[in-house]
Amino acid sequence: MKVLQALEPKRVFSFFEEMCAIPHGSRNTKAISDWCVDFARRRGLEYHQDDANNVIIIKPASPGYEQAAPIILQGHLDMVCEKTADCSKDMTREGLDLVVDGDTVYAKGTTLGSDDGIAVAMALAILEAEELPHPRIEAVFTTDEEIGLLGAAVIDVSPLQGRTMINIDSEVEGIFTVSCAGGNTSACLLPIARMPYNGEPVEVTVSGLIGGHSGTEIHRGRANANVLMGRVLRHIAAYTDIRIQCVNGGLKDNAIPVEAHATILVADAQSALSAVAEMNTTLQNEYRSTDPALSVTAAAASSQQTAPLDAETTRKVLCMLACLPGGIQAMSAEIPGLVQTSLNLGIVATEEDQFRASFCLRSSFDSQKDMLKDRLSCLMEQLGGHVEFAGEYTGWQYQEHSPLRDLMVQVYEEQYGKPPKIEAIHAGLECGMFAGKIPGLDCVSIGPDLLDIHTPREHMVISSVQRVWNFLLEVLKRSK
Repeated sequence: MKVLQALEPKRVFSFFEEMCAIPHGSRNTKAISDWCVDFARRRGLEYHQDDANNVIIIKPASPGYEQAAPIILQGHLDMVCEKTADCSKDMTREGLDLVVDGDTVYAKGTTLGSDDGIAVAMALAILEAEELPHPRIEAVFTTDEEIGLLGAAVIDVSPLQGRTMINIDSEVEGIFTVSCAGGNTSACLLPIARMPYNGEPVEVTVSGLIGGHSGTEIHRGRANANVLMGRVLRHIAAYTDIRIQCVNGGLKDNAIPVEAHATILVADAQSALSAVAEMNTTLQNEYRSTDPALSVTAAAASSQQTAPLDAETTRKVLCMLACLPGGIQAMSAEIPGLVQTSLNLGIVATEEDQFRASFCLRSSFDSQKDMLKDRLSCLMEQLGGHVEFAGEYTGWQYQEHSPLRDLMVQVYEEQYGKPPKIEAIHAGLECGMFAGKIPGLDCVSIGPDLLDIHTPREHMVISSVQRVWNFLLEVLKRSK
């Protein structure tokens, strides 16, 4: 017996339940991709499937809409697979156990995959509907969005005629997302040389920071442990001669690091400890509001077998930590409160033959992203190092003139009796990838209310799905 069969809209929840029976975590999307292809084949619809399991399904315009501009409906096929400690389900091979609880749907012991299964379900229901008036519909289902927008990065958009796209991957009803950041990972690499040094070993620690996601929380002004470590070591070097043994901090380039550690050799340990105590007082005062538990400590360390960095390499590493740009670089002049450009020094690591400083770089303006790449390269060239760029993705710049946004705002106000919230985010979305591939793309991202996504507490609000479905149908109806 189907668990969701009594829910409205029936076909949307029917397709969603079918999806939930097919394992479709990131990097495990072949089965769900083939399911979409089978849907298209059985209904005689044009479809395209690539080696990354991306799927495009195209339905011709209904009578009277032949001259209307095509509309792209876009979402992703993969879900985040998490479960409770006592759940024995193998999410790579078994479907989900759905539960209806009042006005919500959830999966027993696991994530639900409403991000972004609800987009796929809505698009399939539209493709199937015979009575719905609509322009040419181009449904685009990408893969491995949750692990880096990988499907969108490689999809061939040549089958698409549409220059208007509705992305159904937002999580809050009533918020229209209209811009996002592009970005990359920028790794600044410095060759290192070592030389014995007869100094006293000292361990320096920066800890107690709050951290956070570098896309959604960089505007909060929280301390970055790697950046603070650079300040602390430079301050020590002003008191006594210093050689760096190693500096390590942070785990992910897109997370604001909460802790950093350094082992150094110094000519005068007491002076080094005094310098650290001064910086502890200074930094606690500076960050008393954002990071009240911040702590900078130093203690005698055990002797190291490996020789420390020589004087010149130590100087260069200190210069990197002090001078590499970090944090917010520009705020949007069009959307109040939006961070436009930033970079986060997420990881520093002293490796066998090089020192690595890895950034997550973001901007909704590709030109400013390129500017920061050039700044990093310029400094590293002067120091005798270089920068390696990876994971490049395009920003989605806010469009002052958007016919799609205007239409959606009008329909929303009529149906809800209030205006929607227009929002941009300082993180990457698939919309940015498509904006980079389709010149002049007019795009808006919407979605129903989804609660606690990516956790085993994930819920989808049934009534919100119904409202967003009705809203979407009216937008398609008026796109003539």
